Amino acid sequence: MSEARLILLLKIAIGIGLFLLVLGYSLLYWFDLPEKLGVTGMIISAACIAFGLIFSLPTKMYLTFLLVKREQEQRPDNHSKK
Repeated sequence: MSEARLILLLKIAIGIGLFLLVLGYSLLYWFDLPEKLGVTGMIISAACIAFGLIFSLPTKMYLTFLLVKREQEQRPDNHSKK
């Protein structure tokens, strides 16, 4: 898999994660799902938030690592002339 395709997939995973975070938050506070469904509503909202975190946080760290690595490879090394 090429690096460009991997970065695209990671960006899609971040988007899915952010969507799930917003969905879980909106189910909790705007749609009052826990009041309507009780414990089941709380579990559904918490699951959306948990999966949103699972999708978004690790991919952000890996994507940042890839972008920093690519930037260091493209930039000439000025520190070796000391």
